[in-house]
Amino acid sequence: MCWTGGPGFAFRKIVSVSFSNTTAARKLWVKILNLGCPVLDAFARAGLLVQPVMPKGLRRHYGLRHLHFITCSCYRRLPLFSSASTKNMFVKILGEVRDRYRFSLAGYVVMPNHIHVLISEPAKGTPSTVMQVLKQRVARRLRRRPRKRMLSHQLWLPFRHAHILPQFWQPRFYDFNVWSQTKFVEKLHYMHMNPVKRKLVAHPRD
Repeated sequence: MCWTGGPGFAFRKIVSVSFSNTTAARKLWVKILNLGCPVLDAFARAGLLVQPVMPKGLRRHYGLRHLHFITCSCYRRLPLFSSASTKNMFVKILGEVRDRYRFSLAGYVVMPNHIHVLISEPAKGTPSTVMQVLKQRVARRLRRRPRKRMLSHQLWLPFRHAHILPQFWQPRFYDFNVWSQTKFVEKLHYMHMNPVKRKLVAHPRD
């Protein structure tokens, strides 16, 4: 399942994800959400795996009137955007943040475990300000504890336990300055083809 948007593209539900609602399955998902993958975690503790480290010294280049191709990943690359509800909420919050900081949104894609946006520099603040507010609002909204009486078909499966995660996003974000028409077309094409390459859809228009 993915959401895409931008010139000529409307976002819509594409693929549904089924999930077992048994007690054993729920307990397993809680364990995975707390620990990531237990097997890989055990290898990491034994020193057999190298834990991914966020690179230091990332430099942002603002004030050049460039567009910014920005990538953010969910915590431990978990598919926290695997439901229609979570995707719709992200798109809604993205619109709110755009209205507040007044930037142009050239395109976006919401994949199950990461997002891409292609934006101009905002009238207020910087792209860093925009991403800080966007990530905070999304995390607060999607990590709220679900109501106990919510019907089972309304739950944001399979990751309705997102509220117990230590965080919603991986730290920081990746920013690529888009300074030419060629790069603009390249990045927009990359975003819209991302769901196709992951075999979530057959064609970007889907």
